Amino acid sequence: QLQLVESGGGLVQPGGSLRLSCAASGFTLDYYAIGWFRQAPGKDREGVSCISGRDGSTHYVESVKGRFTISRDNAENTVYLQMNSLKPEDTAVYYCAAAERGGDSRNPCPGLEYQYWGQGTQVTVSS
Repeated sequence: QLQLVESGGGLVQPGGSLRLSCAASGFTLDYYAIGWFRQAPGKDREGVSCISGRDGSTHYVESVKGRFTISRDNAENTVYLQMNSLKPEDTAVYYCAAAERGGDSRNPCPGLEYQYWGQGTQVTVSS
């Protein structure tokens, strides 16, 4: 059974950091594109960042550029989202998702369809 499990969320003060993990079981992440999404109360879900499976290219939504870093550890079958300089507007439930179509520079990961989703982890940025 294909499963994604997020962890690492929590409560942090503005300016703080968190590292989210997305661990896969039942399949290997190597050639999948992995995306991080978030949904704040009363708002639509938005794509935050993704990493392509074929060439490792990464993408970020403008609001997190320079603050968030996505990476993958194929040996651990895990994708990470390092979040620095957190702001209250980063508060949301964060989800990771996997796309069978791995994506590359010709088919960048923001435009892919993501078939598998985790259950989400809450990130709250507040003083």
